[in-house]
Amino acid sequence: MFSSSRKKIMFTIASQCWLCRQPLYLFHHGICCFCLRNLINQSSCCIGCGLPSTQRYLLCGRCLRDPPCWQSLTFVSHYQPPISTLIKKMKFDGVTQLAPILARLLLLRWLQEKHYGSMIKPQRIISTPLHKYRCWRRGFNQSDLLARPLARWLNCDYHPGSLMRLYPTPSQRELSATTRRKNLRGVFHCTDNVRGQHLALLDDVITTGSTMKEMAKLLLAQGATSVQVWCLCRTL
Repeated sequence: MFSSSRKKIMFTIASQCWLCRQPLYLFHHGICCFCLRNLINQSSCCIGCGLPSTQRYLLCGRCLRDPPCWQSLTFVSHYQPPISTLIKKMKFDGVTQLAPILARLLLLRWLQEKHYGSMIKPQRIISTPLHKYRCWRRGFNQSDLLARPLARWLNCDYHPGSLMRLYPTPSQRELSATTRRKNLRGVFHCTDNVRGQHLALLDDVITTGSTMKEMAKLLLAQGATSVQVWCLCRTL
C-alpha cells in the first residue's frame, strides 16, 4: 500500500562564481566577494579620459590640453582578463545572463566614485545604440542590457531609443582614431528631450572615446546640463 501523504524532496542547486567556480552565497551576484576584490580597478586614473594619472580627481595633462566634453569617466577595469573574457562571452557568445552581473560591477564602481568624489546622480541613462541591422544580427544591444538594471537600481529614467544610429558604419575595432571620428560624424540622432538633465552615457568598452565624444556633443547641443560616461572597460 502507498501512503496518502507524500514527502516533498527539495533539491538545492548551488550557483557558482563565474570566475573561480566556487559556490556563491548570493547567487544573483554572479561573482564572489574574493574575486570582486581584485576585479575593480583601484589604480589612479584621470577622471576625464580614464588613462593612468597621478591624481584621480584632477584632469591629466592630456585633458588639460584637450578637455573632454563630458564631466567624468567611470569604468570598472582596464580591458584585460578576466572582465574582458566575461564581456566577450556576453557580447559574442550570447551569454546575456552576464549583463546584470556586469552591470552590478559598474554600479559598485560608480558608488565608490560617488563616495570619494563629487559625482552627480544622473537623471537619465542613455545606452550606446546599435544600428537596427546589427542589433538584429546579434539579437540584442549589450549596452541596453547593461542599462536596464542600472536604471532600476538607481531609479533613473531610461528609454532604449533616446539615441538612434541613423545609418550603419563599419566596425570601430580595426579603425584608427582619425578614421573613427570621420566614421561617426552625423551618425547619431537624439529623439528625447534632454534639456536641463544630468545624463549618463553607457557603453561596454571605450577605446579612443570617439563614439562617446560624438554622442556627448550631440546631447550637450540638445541642452543637457551634464554628461557622465560609464563603461565596463577602458582600453589603454
